[in-house]
Amino acid sequence: MAVAEELKDSRQIPSNILKIYNQKKVSSDEAVKSIKSGDSIIVQPGCGVPLELIRAMVRRKDELRNISIYHILIVGDLPYVQPGMEPHFKHKAFFIGGTTRKAINEGRAEFIPIFLSEVTLLFKRGNLKADVALIHVSPPDEHGFCSYGVDVGNIKTPAEKSKIVIAQVNPQMPRTLGDSFIHINKIHHIVEHNEPIQELPQVDPDSTPEMLMVYDKIGMNVAELIEDGSTLQMGIGAIPDSVMKYLKNKKDLGIHTEMFSDGIIELVEEGIINGEKKTLHPGKIIAGFVLGTKKAYNFIDNNPIIEFHPQEYVNDPFIIARNNKMCAINSAIEIDLTGQVCADSIGTKFYSGIGGQVDFIRGSARSEGGKPIIALPSSTKDNKISRIVPTLKTGAGVVTSRGDVHYIVTEYGIADLYGKTIQERAKALIEIAHPNFREELMKYARETFYLH
Repeated sequence: MAVAEELKDSRQIPSNILKIYNQKKVSSDEAVKSIKSGDSIIVQPGCGVPLELIRAMVRRKDELRNISIYHILIVGDLPYVQPGMEPHFKHKAFFIGGTTRKAINEGRAEFIPIFLSEVTLLFKRGNLKADVALIHVSPPDEHGFCSYGVDVGNIKTPAEKSKIVIAQVNPQMPRTLGDSFIHINKIHHIVEHNEPIQELPQVDPDSTPEMLMVYDKIGMNVAELIEDGSTLQMGIGAIPDSVMKYLKNKKDLGIHTEMFSDGIIELVEEGIINGEKKTLHPGKIIAGFVLGTKKAYNFIDNNPIIEFHPQEYVNDPFIIARNNKMCAINSAIEIDLTGQVCADSIGTKFYSGIGGQVDFIRGSARSEGGKPIIALPSSTKDNKISRIVPTLKTGAGVVTSRGDVHYIVTEYGIADLYGKTIQERAKALIEIAHPNFREELMKYARETFYLH
Protein backbone atom coordinates (compact mmCIF):
# COMPACT_ATOMS: atom_id res chain seq x y z
CA MET A 1 0.00 0.00 0.00
CA ALA A 2 1.34 3.46 -0.89
CA VAL A 3 2.26 5.82 1.93
CA ALA A 4 -0.43 8.30 0.88
CA GLU A 5 -3.08 5.57 1.05
CA GLU A 6 -1.86 4.53 4.50
CA LEU A 7 -2.12 8.14 5.61
CA LYS A 8 -5.65 8.49 4.32
CA ASP A 9 -6.73 5.29 6.04
CA SER A 10 -5.04 5.87 9.40
CA ARG A 11 -4.93 9.59 10.14
CA GLN A 12 -7.73 11.19 8.19
CA ILE A 13 -5.38 13.50 6.34
CA PRO A 14 -7.36 16.40 4.81
CA SER A 15 -7.78 16.20 1.07
CA ASN A 16 -5.90 19.46 0.50
CA ILE A 17 -2.82 18.05 2.29
CA LEU A 18 -3.02 14.81 0.29
CA LYS A 19 -3.30 16.81 -2.93
CA ILE A 20 -0.09 18.73 -2.21
CA TYR A 21 1.62 15.50 -1.13
CA ASN A 22 0.69 13.66 -4.30
CA GLN A 23 1.71 16.57 -6.54
CA LYS A 24 5.23 16.40 -5.10
CA LYS A 25 5.56 12.62 -5.19
CA VAL A 26 8.16 11.30 -7.66
CA SER A 27 10.52 8.35 -8.00
CA SER A 28 13.95 8.55 -6.40
CA ASP A 29 15.62 8.65 -9.83
CA GLU A 30 13.39 11.54 -10.86
CA ALA A 31 13.96 13.44 -7.62
CA VAL A 32 17.76 13.42 -7.82
CA LYS A 33 17.69 14.98 -11.28
CA SER A 34 17.55 18.23 -9.28
CA ILE A 35 21.22 17.66 -8.39
CA LYS A 36 23.64 19.37 -10.77
CA SER A 37 27.40 19.20 -11.19
CA GLY A 38 29.14 21.52 -8.74
CA ASP A 39 26.30 21.41 -6.19
CA SER A 40 26.75 21.18 -2.43
CA ILE A 41 24.62 18.53 -0.76
CA ILE A 42 23.71 18.25 2.93
CA VAL A 43 22.66 14.74 3.95
CA GLN A 44 20.66 13.75 7.03
CA PRO A 45 23.23 11.80 9.06
CA GLY A 46 23.35 9.09 11.68
CA CYS A 47 20.75 6.36 11.60
CA GLY A 48 18.45 8.72 9.70
CA VAL A 49 20.46 8.54 6.49
CA PRO A 50 18.14 8.51 3.41
CA LEU A 51 19.77 5.52 1.73
CA GLU A 52 17.32 5.34 -1.17
CA LEU A 53 18.12 8.94 -2.17
CA ILE A 54 21.86 8.28 -1.88
CA ARG A 55 21.59 5.17 -4.03
CA ALA A 56 19.68 7.12 -6.67
CA MET A 57 22.21 9.97 -6.60
CA VAL A 58 25.12 7.57 -7.06
CA ARG A 59 23.35 5.90 -9.99
CA ARG A 60 23.74 9.27 -11.74
CA LYS A 61 27.46 9.51 -11.03
CA ASP A 62 28.51 9.49 -14.70
CA GLU A 63 26.40 12.64 -15.25
CA LEU A 64 27.77 14.46 -12.21
CA ARG A 65 31.12 16.02 -11.30
CA ASN A 66 32.49 17.99 -8.35
CA ILE A 67 29.61 17.36 -5.97
CA SER A 68 30.44 18.31 -2.36
CA ILE A 69 28.61 16.17 0.21
CA TYR A 70 28.43 17.36 3.83
CA HIS A 71 27.30 15.43 6.88
CA ILE A 72 28.36 14.19 10.28
CA LEU A 73 28.59 10.49 11.14
CA ILE A 74 26.47 8.22 8.94
CA VAL A 75 25.46 4.66 9.78
CA GLY A 76 25.48 2.34 6.79
CA ASP A 77 27.17 1.92 3.43
CA LEU A 78 28.32 5.09 1.67
CA PRO A 79 28.95 4.30 -1.99
CA TYR A 80 30.15 7.83 -2.79
CA VAL A 81 33.27 7.47 -0.64
CA GLN A 82 34.52 4.39 -2.47
CA PRO A 83 37.77 4.61 -4.48
CA GLY A 84 37.18 6.02 -7.95
CA MET A 85 34.29 8.28 -6.91
CA GLU A 86 36.50 11.36 -6.38
CA PRO A 87 35.78 13.03 -9.76
CA HIS A 88 32.07 12.81 -9.03
CA PHE A 89 31.67 13.20 -5.26
CA LYS A 90 33.84 14.80 -2.59
CA HIS A 91 32.73 14.02 0.95
CA LYS A 92 33.45 16.69 3.57
CA ALA A 93 32.98 15.30 7.09
CA PHE A 94 32.23 17.23 10.27
CA PHE A 95 32.92 14.01 12.19
CA ILE A 96 34.69 10.84 11.11
CA GLY A 97 33.11 7.42 11.41
CA GLY A 98 34.02 3.94 10.27
CA THR A 99 32.48 4.47 6.85
CA THR A 100 34.63 7.51 6.07
CA ARG A 101 37.84 7.08 8.10
CA LYS A 102 39.81 5.26 5.39
CA ALA A 103 38.74 7.71 2.66
CA ILE A 104 39.77 10.72 4.78
CA ASN A 105 43.16 9.32 5.71
CA GLU A 106 43.80 8.43 2.06
CA GLY A 107 42.85 11.91 0.87
CA ARG A 108 39.69 10.84 -0.98
CA ALA A 109 37.50 12.74 1.48
CA GLU A 110 38.09 15.76 3.71
CA PHE A 111 37.60 16.56 7.39
CA ILE A 112 36.27 19.82 8.88
CA PRO A 113 37.26 20.24 12.56
CA ILE A 114 34.42 22.04 14.33
CA PHE A 115 32.39 22.02 17.54
CA LEU A 116 29.10 20.20 17.05
CA SER A 117 27.23 23.26 18.33
CA GLU A 118 28.54 25.23 15.35
CA VAL A 119 28.01 22.76 12.48
CA THR A 120 24.43 23.84 11.82
CA LEU A 121 25.40 27.48 12.39
CA LEU A 122 27.67 27.25 9.34
CA PHE A 123 24.53 26.92 7.24
CA LYS A 124 22.37 29.26 9.32
CA ARG A 125 24.93 32.07 9.02
CA GLY A 126 25.76 31.40 5.38
CA ASN A 127 29.36 30.24 5.84
CA LEU A 128 28.36 27.11 3.94
CA LYS A 129 25.54 26.93 1.44
CA ALA A 130 23.56 23.82 0.54
CA ASP A 131 22.03 23.58 -2.91
CA VAL A 132 20.19 20.35 -2.05
CA ALA A 133 19.19 18.70 1.23
CA LEU A 134 18.56 14.94 1.26
CA ILE A 135 16.33 14.18 4.24
CA HIS A 136 14.50 11.18 5.70
CA VAL A 137 11.18 11.82 7.41
CA SER A 138 8.00 10.30 8.77
CA PRO A 139 4.76 10.59 6.78
CA PRO A 140 2.94 13.91 7.30
CA ASP A 141 0.38 14.33 10.05
CA GLU A 142 -3.07 15.80 9.52
CA HIS A 143 -1.53 19.28 9.47
CA GLY A 144 1.05 18.42 6.81
CA PHE A 145 4.09 18.19 9.11
CA CYS A 146 6.69 15.44 8.72
CA SER A 147 9.09 14.60 11.56
CA TYR A 148 12.83 14.27 11.01
CA GLY A 149 12.66 11.26 13.29
CA VAL A 150 15.90 9.81 14.64
CA ASP A 151 18.13 12.75 13.65
CA VAL A 152 16.73 16.23 14.04
CA GLY A 153 19.70 18.13 15.42
CA ASN A 154 22.08 17.94 12.50
CA ILE A 155 19.70 18.40 9.57
CA LYS A 156 16.74 20.67 10.43
CA THR A 157 18.59 23.99 10.21
CA PRO A 158 20.67 23.14 7.08
CA ALA A 159 17.54 21.82 5.33
CA GLU A 160 15.70 25.06 6.06
CA LYS A 161 18.54 26.96 4.35
CA SER A 162 18.78 24.66 1.31
CA LYS A 163 17.53 25.70 -2.11
CA ILE A 164 15.98 22.28 -2.82
CA VAL A 165 14.73 19.72 -0.29
CA ILE A 166 14.28 16.10 -1.34
CA ALA A 167 12.56 13.90 1.25
CA GLN A 168 12.49 10.15 1.58
CA VAL A 169 9.15 9.54 3.30
CA ASN A 170 9.16 6.32 5.26
CA PRO A 171 6.36 4.95 7.49
CA GLN A 172 9.05 3.21 9.57
CA MET A 173 10.59 6.53 10.61
CA PRO A 174 9.43 7.34 14.17
CA ARG A 175 7.53 10.56 14.69
CA THR A 176 9.64 12.41 17.20
CA LEU A 177 8.52 15.55 19.01
CA GLY A 178 10.01 18.93 19.82
CA ASP A 179 11.47 21.34 17.26
CA SER A 180 11.54 18.41 14.88
CA PHE A 181 9.20 19.02 11.96
CA ILE A 182 9.15 20.16 8.35
CA HIS A 183 5.93 21.01 6.49
CA ILE A 184 5.33 19.40 3.11
CA ASN A 185 5.09 22.89 1.61
CA LYS A 186 8.84 23.20 2.32
CA ILE A 187 9.65 19.94 0.51
CA HIS A 188 10.25 20.08 -3.24
CA HIS A 189 10.27 16.35 -4.05
CA ILE A 190 8.77 13.47 -2.07
CA VAL A 191 10.04 9.93 -2.56
CA GLU A 192 8.04 7.20 -0.87
CA HIS A 193 10.31 4.39 0.24
CA ASN A 194 9.50 1.92 2.98
CA GLU A 195 12.64 0.35 4.47
CA PRO A 196 14.00 -0.32 7.98
CA ILE A 197 15.77 2.60 9.66
CA GLN A 198 19.51 2.00 10.02
CA GLU A 199 20.48 0.61 13.41
CA LEU A 200 23.62 0.94 15.50
CA PRO A 201 23.60 -1.77 18.17
CA GLN A 202 26.13 -1.49 20.94
CA VAL A 203 28.86 -3.95 19.97
CA ASP A 204 31.94 -3.58 22.12
CA PRO A 205 35.08 -4.32 20.04
CA ASP A 206 37.07 -4.81 23.25
CA SER A 207 34.61 -7.16 24.93
CA THR A 208 37.19 -9.50 26.41
CA PRO A 209 36.49 -10.44 30.03
CA GLU A 210 39.44 -8.26 31.07
CA MET A 211 38.18 -5.18 29.22
CA LEU A 212 34.64 -5.68 30.50
CA MET A 213 36.06 -5.56 34.02
CA VAL A 214 37.94 -2.35 33.14
CA TYR A 215 34.80 -0.68 31.80
CA ASP A 216 32.85 -1.87 34.81
CA LYS A 217 35.32 -0.21 37.20
CA ILE A 218 35.28 2.99 35.12
CA GLY A 219 31.49 3.03 35.24
CA MET A 220 31.51 2.58 39.00
CA ASN A 221 34.03 5.42 39.44
CA VAL A 222 32.09 7.80 37.20
CA ALA A 223 28.84 6.99 39.00
CA GLU A 224 30.46 8.10 42.28
CA LEU A 225 30.59 11.64 40.86
CA ILE A 226 26.89 11.70 39.90
CA GLU A 227 24.59 13.07 42.57
CA ASP A 228 20.83 12.67 42.86
CA GLY A 229 19.10 15.30 40.74
CA SER A 230 21.93 15.54 38.21
CA THR A 231 21.33 16.07 34.50
CA LEU A 232 23.44 13.84 32.29
CA GLN A 233 25.11 13.96 28.91
CA MET A 234 26.30 10.57 27.76
CA GLY A 235 26.47 8.90 24.40
CA ILE A 236 26.87 5.39 23.08
CA GLY A 237 29.60 2.93 23.99
CA ALA A 238 30.99 0.65 26.63
CA ILE A 239 31.72 3.43 29.12
CA PRO A 240 28.23 5.06 29.09
CA ASP A 241 26.64 1.62 29.31
CA SER A 242 28.85 0.75 32.29
CA VAL A 243 27.98 4.04 34.00
CA MET A 244 24.27 3.39 33.63
CA LYS A 245 24.59 0.06 35.42
CA TYR A 246 25.65 1.98 38.53
CA LEU A 247 22.90 4.59 38.47
CA LYS A 248 20.11 2.36 39.70
CA ASN A 249 20.41 3.68 43.26
CA LYS A 250 20.23 7.31 42.11
CA LYS A 251 17.14 9.50 42.14
CA ASP A 252 15.58 12.15 39.90
CA LEU A 253 18.16 12.15 37.12
CA GLY A 254 17.64 14.15 33.94
CA ILE A 255 18.98 14.03 30.39
CA HIS A 256 20.29 16.89 28.22
CA THR A 257 22.54 15.32 25.62
CA GLU A 258 23.56 15.64 21.99
CA MET A 259 22.51 12.02 21.45
CA PHE A 260 21.45 8.87 23.29
CA SER A 261 20.96 5.19 22.61
CA ASP A 262 19.01 2.22 23.94
CA GLY A 263 20.84 2.37 27.28
CA ILE A 264 18.68 5.05 28.92
CA ILE A 265 15.37 3.28 28.32
CA GLU A 266 15.51 1.00 31.36
CA LEU A 267 16.40 3.91 33.67
CA VAL A 268 13.44 5.90 32.33
CA GLU A 269 11.07 2.98 32.76
CA GLU A 270 12.27 2.48 36.35
CA GLY A 271 11.70 6.17 37.16
CA ILE A 272 15.39 6.87 37.87
CA ILE A 273 15.51 9.25 34.90
CA ASN A 274 12.44 11.46 35.32
CA GLY A 275 13.77 14.98 34.83
CA GLU A 276 11.82 16.28 37.81
CA LYS A 277 14.78 18.21 39.24
CA LYS A 278 15.94 19.69 35.94
CA THR A 279 16.23 23.47 35.95
CA LEU A 280 15.79 23.67 32.17
CA HIS A 281 13.00 21.73 30.42
CA PRO A 282 11.93 19.92 33.60
CA GLY A 283 10.44 16.51 32.94
CA LYS A 284 11.86 16.37 29.41
CA ILE A 285 14.70 14.44 27.80
CA ILE A 286 16.43 16.93 25.50
CA ALA A 287 18.54 15.60 22.61
CA GLY A 288 19.50 16.16 18.99
CA PHE A 289 19.56 12.61 17.66
CA VAL A 290 19.49 8.90 18.46
CA LEU A 291 21.99 6.22 17.50
CA GLY A 292 20.44 2.92 18.45
CA THR A 293 18.20 0.05 17.50
CA LYS A 294 14.52 -0.51 16.85
CA LYS A 295 14.04 -0.65 20.62
CA ALA A 296 15.08 2.99 20.84
CA TYR A 297 12.99 3.96 17.80
CA ASN A 298 9.86 2.46 19.37
CA PHE A 299 10.68 4.31 22.60
CA ILE A 300 11.00 7.74 20.98
CA ASP A 301 8.01 7.39 18.64
CA ASN A 302 5.42 10.02 19.62
CA ASN A 303 6.84 10.02 23.17
CA PRO A 304 5.96 13.31 24.89
CA ILE A 305 8.80 13.13 27.44
CA ILE A 306 11.39 13.45 24.64
CA GLU A 307 12.10 16.68 22.77
CA PHE A 308 14.51 16.85 19.86
CA HIS A 309 16.04 20.20 18.94
CA PRO A 310 18.61 21.52 16.45
CA GLN A 311 22.19 20.99 17.56
CA GLU A 312 22.92 24.71 17.78
CA TYR A 313 20.45 24.73 20.70
CA VAL A 314 21.16 21.37 22.34
CA ASN A 315 24.94 21.84 22.28
CA ASP A 316 25.10 25.55 23.07
CA PRO A 317 27.30 25.73 26.19
CA PHE A 318 25.21 28.61 27.55
CA ILE A 319 22.05 26.49 27.21
CA ILE A 320 23.77 23.43 28.72
CA ALA A 321 24.92 25.51 31.70
CA ARG A 322 21.31 26.34 32.59
CA ASN A 323 20.95 22.75 33.81
CA ASN A 324 22.07 22.63 37.45
CA LYS A 325 24.28 19.65 38.37
CA MET A 326 25.07 19.05 34.71
CA CYS A 327 27.36 16.02 34.37
CA ALA A 328 29.06 15.66 30.99
CA ILE A 329 30.66 12.27 30.40
CA ASN A 330 33.05 12.04 27.46
CA SER A 331 36.04 9.96 26.46
CA ALA A 332 39.50 10.33 24.96
CA ILE A 333 42.22 8.58 23.01
CA GLU A 334 45.04 9.84 25.22
CA ILE A 335 45.73 12.48 27.89
CA ASP A 336 49.08 14.05 28.71
CA LEU A 337 50.35 14.81 32.19
CA THR A 338 49.31 18.47 31.95
CA GLY A 339 45.69 17.52 31.24
CA GLN A 340 45.53 18.02 27.47
CA VAL A 341 42.90 15.69 25.99
CA CYS A 342 43.27 14.20 22.52
CA ALA A 343 39.99 12.70 21.31
CA ASP A 344 39.99 13.08 17.52
CA SER A 345 43.23 11.60 16.17
CA ILE A 346 45.93 9.02 16.69
CA GLY A 347 48.98 11.13 16.01
CA THR A 348 48.48 12.62 12.55
CA LYS A 349 45.81 10.08 11.57
CA PHE A 350 42.34 11.52 12.01
CA TYR A 351 40.07 9.11 13.84
CA SER A 352 36.82 10.83 14.85
CA GLY A 353 36.26 14.54 15.48
CA ILE A 354 35.67 17.23 18.06
CA GLY A 355 31.96 16.45 18.22
CA GLY A 356 30.17 17.79 21.26
CA GLN A 357 32.89 17.13 23.83
CA VAL A 358 34.01 20.75 24.28
CA ASP A 359 30.43 22.07 24.14
CA PHE A 360 29.44 19.90 27.08
CA ILE A 361 32.71 20.20 28.98
CA ARG A 362 32.35 23.98 28.95
CA GLY A 363 28.61 23.95 29.55
CA SER A 364 28.86 21.62 32.54
CA ALA A 365 31.78 23.64 33.93
CA ARG A 366 29.52 26.70 34.03
CA SER A 367 26.60 24.76 35.49
CA GLU A 368 25.75 25.23 39.17
CA GLY A 369 27.21 22.06 40.70
CA GLY A 370 28.22 20.76 37.27
CA LYS A 371 30.92 18.16 36.63
CA PRO A 372 32.84 17.83 33.34
CA ILE A 373 34.17 14.25 33.16
CA ILE A 374 36.58 12.54 30.77
CA ALA A 375 36.58 8.75 31.23
CA LEU A 376 38.90 6.25 29.55
CA PRO A 377 40.75 2.99 30.16
CA SER A 378 44.24 3.56 31.53
CA SER A 379 45.85 1.57 28.70
CA THR A 380 45.15 -0.21 25.44
CA LYS A 381 43.47 -3.60 25.76
CA ASP A 382 46.80 -5.47 25.59
CA ASN A 383 48.27 -3.19 28.31
CA LYS A 384 51.16 -2.34 25.98
CA ILE A 385 50.42 1.36 25.52
CA SER A 386 49.48 3.82 28.24
CA ARG A 387 46.66 6.23 27.46
CA ILE A 388 47.98 8.64 30.07
CA VAL A 389 51.18 9.84 28.43
CA PRO A 390 54.07 12.24 29.08
CA THR A 391 53.26 14.15 25.88
CA LEU A 392 50.66 13.65 23.18
CA LYS A 393 51.79 11.94 20.00
CA THR A 394 53.27 14.15 17.28
CA GLY A 395 50.35 15.60 15.34
CA ALA A 396 47.73 14.63 17.91
CA GLY A 397 44.86 17.10 18.22
CA VAL A 398 43.99 18.79 21.49
CA VAL A 399 40.20 18.63 21.72
CA THR A 400 39.78 19.61 25.37
CA SER A 401 42.49 21.98 26.53
CA ARG A 402 44.33 21.77 29.84
CA GLY A 403 42.40 24.89 30.85
CA ASP A 404 39.03 23.18 30.32
CA VAL A 405 39.74 19.83 31.93
CA HIS A 406 38.25 18.92 35.32
CA TYR A 407 37.73 15.26 36.18
CA ILE A 408 39.68 12.39 34.59
CA VAL A 409 38.45 8.88 35.38
CA THR A 410 40.09 5.50 34.71
CA GLU A 411 39.55 2.07 36.24
CA TYR A 412 42.10 3.09 38.90
CA GLY A 413 40.24 6.10 40.22
CA ILE A 414 39.37 9.77 39.77
CA ALA A 415 41.77 12.69 39.23
CA ASP A 416 40.37 16.17 39.84
CA LEU A 417 42.63 18.53 37.87
CA TYR A 418 40.63 21.74 38.14
CA GLY A 419 42.61 24.54 39.73
CA LYS A 420 45.63 22.30 40.18
CA THR A 421 49.26 23.07 39.28
CA ILE A 422 51.08 21.11 36.60
CA GLN A 423 52.91 19.20 39.33
CA GLU A 424 49.66 18.39 41.13
CA ARG A 425 48.03 17.32 37.88
CA ALA A 426 50.92 15.05 36.93
CA LYS A 427 50.86 13.37 40.32
CA ALA A 428 47.08 12.85 40.24
CA LEU A 429 47.16 11.42 36.71
CA ILE A 430 50.04 9.08 37.51
CA GLU A 431 48.01 7.71 40.43
CA ILE A 432 45.20 6.63 38.06
CA ALA A 433 47.49 5.44 35.25
CA HIS A 434 48.08 1.75 34.63
CA PRO A 435 50.66 0.44 37.13
CA ASN A 436 52.87 -0.78 34.25
CA PHE A 437 53.57 2.82 33.26
CA ARG A 438 53.64 4.75 36.51
CA GLU A 439 57.40 4.58 36.98
CA GLU A 440 58.04 5.84 33.44
CA LEU A 441 55.53 8.65 33.88
CA MET A 442 56.99 9.63 37.23
CA LYS A 443 60.51 9.74 35.76
CA TYR A 444 59.29 12.14 33.05
CA ALA A 445 57.41 14.28 35.59
CA ARG A 446 60.48 14.59 37.82
CA GLU A 447 62.76 15.57 34.94
CA THR A 448 60.32 17.93 33.24
CA PHE A 449 58.06 19.36 35.93
CA TYR A 450 60.45 19.13 38.91
CA LEU A 451 57.99 16.81 40.62
CA HIS A 452 59.34 15.55 43.96
